[in-house]
Amino acid sequence: MHEVFGKDIPGNEKIGESWELSDLPEDKSKITNGELAGQTLISAIEKFPMEITGMKYFEDPFPLLIKFLDAQDILSVQVHPDEKTCQRLGEGEPKTECWYIISAEPEAIIYKGIKKGVTKSQFASAIKKGEVEDLLVKVQVKEGECHFLPAGTAHAIGPGLLIAEIQLPSDTTYRIFDWNRIDENGNARELHIEQALESIHLNMSEDELPVTKIGRLVDCEYFKIDKGHQAKNCEVLLSPNQMKTLIFLSGYGTILGTEAEAVEFKAGDCILIPAVYEGAMRFSDDTQYLTVTI
Repeated sequence: MHEVFGKDIPGNEKIGESWELSDLPEDKSKITNGELAGQTLISAIEKFPMEITGMKYFEDPFPLLIKFLDAQDILSVQVHPDEKTCQRLGEGEPKTECWYIISAEPEAIIYKGIKKGVTKSQFASAIKKGEVEDLLVKVQVKEGECHFLPAGTAHAIGPGLLIAEIQLPSDTTYRIFDWNRIDENGNARELHIEQALESIHLNMSEDELPVTKIGRLVDCEYFKIDKGHQAKNCEVLLSPNQMKTLIFLSGYGTILGTEAEAVEFKAGDCILIPAVYEGAMRFSDDTQYLTVTI
């Protein structure tokens, strides 16, 4: 995140995530510019729901959580519950998400879904034996791919990946398997096997989890994601009536409003454009970006 986006990362700490837009109890995004600077996003929406969201009535929390993930080691195998599972368990918040691969080392991989024909009892037995990997679908990934992960999909991120993660505003994660690792004191990380087995959709395999690269990357009931790519000196109009969140993956430029101050953007920025806003993006360099709408 420091090398690609220039983020101020402490050199002596292991930082794996940068939360760019969030409205969870432990982390609420604050506005950084304009008359509302310093206020949390949700407090501004409470005052100006129509102007920001385009909706007269808007219930919190804000329906997106956007992160950058920097994986230098293989991450644990996890699953997030869907709405029905949360109701059945009486806990947690549902989470559907997607991963956009910003950069990938050669032969970098992710795991998504369980191989066809695997039963719940077989998967439970594999967890107990510490032999989960052979039952997961292993996928080699490349820069520019978007991988959709609906709630209930077992998944893990391999090393050598920088990822933009767009998801529902939930931090409910059930850890299935941590590659039999132990810490310096000989302790393994906590697993959530009972909840994970309740949450997993065994039919989530490659056929149900397509990979997209251009245009509309994701079109689900919770959010839509479109990929844009503009050359230096191009302009793109920002029409009013729909709130948009822009995630800049490369390049830089300026957002120019008809009734607002200009805002500079660069790779690694996440900018929310209110529904009332009218203007244009002017690109000072070849730029790739994602547009997220709800």
